Amino acid sequence: MKAYWKYTAAAMAVVAALSLTGCGQQTQQAEQPQLVKAIQVGSERAGTTAGTYSGTVKGRYQSNLSFQAGGRITARNVQLGSQVHAGDVLMTVDPKDVAQAVNQTQAQVDAAAAQLQLAQSNLTRYQQLYDMDAISASVLDQYQTAYDQASAQYNQALAAQQAQENQLSYTQLTADADGVIAAVSAGVGQGVAVSAEVGQVVAAGQTVVTLVHSGDLEVQVNVPENKLADFPVGKNVTVTFWALQNQQAAGVVREVAPMADAASRTYQVNIALPNPPDGMQLGMTATVANGSEQAAAEDTFVLPLAAIYQTGDTPQVWIVGKDKTLSLKDVTVQDFGDNTVKVTGLSRGDVVVTAGVHMLSEGQKVRVEGEDE
Repeated sequence: MKAYWKYTAAAMAVVAALSLTGCGQQTQQAEQPQLVKAIQVGSERAGTTAGTYSGTVKGRYQSNLSFQAGGRITARNVQLGSQVHAGDVLMTVDPKDVAQAVNQTQAQVDAAAAQLQLAQSNLTRYQQLYDMDAISASVLDQYQTAYDQASAQYNQALAAQQAQENQLSYTQLTADADGVIAAVSAGVGQGVAVSAEVGQVVAAGQTVVTLVHSGDLEVQVNVPENKLADFPVGKNVTVTFWALQNQQAAGVVREVAPMADAASRTYQVNIALPNPPDGMQLGMTATVANGSEQAAAEDTFVLPLAAIYQTGDTPQVWIVGKDKTLSLKDVTVQDFGDNTVKVTGLSRGDVVVTAGVHMLSEGQKVRVEGEDE
């Protein structure tokens, strides 16, 4: 019996030791630092754009077209990207009411013409009687006045008819130049642009089609005020097109906005392209490099938009230190792209957290995804 209890106690001690070892492993595993996604600033994944600005290919000239007469849209002949020529009918609103008004004014013209013809006939006959001294001058004057009134009424009816015919022509929206349809919109509803479709009612003067004229295309970029001096009118710049396998073209600063945008506090700069590359289309993304040493003095880096941490007025990013401890660093936003943001204030080699930034805290220990444990 003593031997039994001896072996039983030994077995229980082994089990307890194994249990303690397992708990220790679980505790150690639970205390491992949080795993985060991060990129190193200046690497290929982060992207560096010293003295460069992203922009979009725009048309130098465009028309915001609207109907001169409101009504219900009955025909839409174009889509986004449609190529059109001057005079092409783009849309039509219901002409029924205007056509009826034209018919009414035509009837008024016919009636006025009949009255004028009668007045002309009377005036001719009484002029002959006056020439034969058969009537007095006062009688002839009465018929002359009647003729003048009939003539004025006829001209008035003609003018009214012409006005209604103009209104009828206004029910068709035509292209004022050769070009490409860049937008088809009947306004904004609940913050979203509403496409102009058949059956919708539009008002006179309401823009429904934006037409970019064929010919000159240019690149539009937004430049922060502290870099505006790098873009004087006439300066030569280099434009790179991502969609054309990074093909480059020479550009010239054509125009600089005199006022900053109220929301972004940046200035619109239009870059003319004397020799645009083949295949360049409206809406393409372009990168403009001004070649300025001043602009290159402070590196600008492109980060994922999710890397920005902002709870107040100053945007920040989480920096992973060499000891894998997090700290916040202020940055200055220069521009926004598609799910990206262009910032200054970082140094090459900084490791920036790119996801889950609002679930982290100052001084927190982390592990970087992809790094060796």
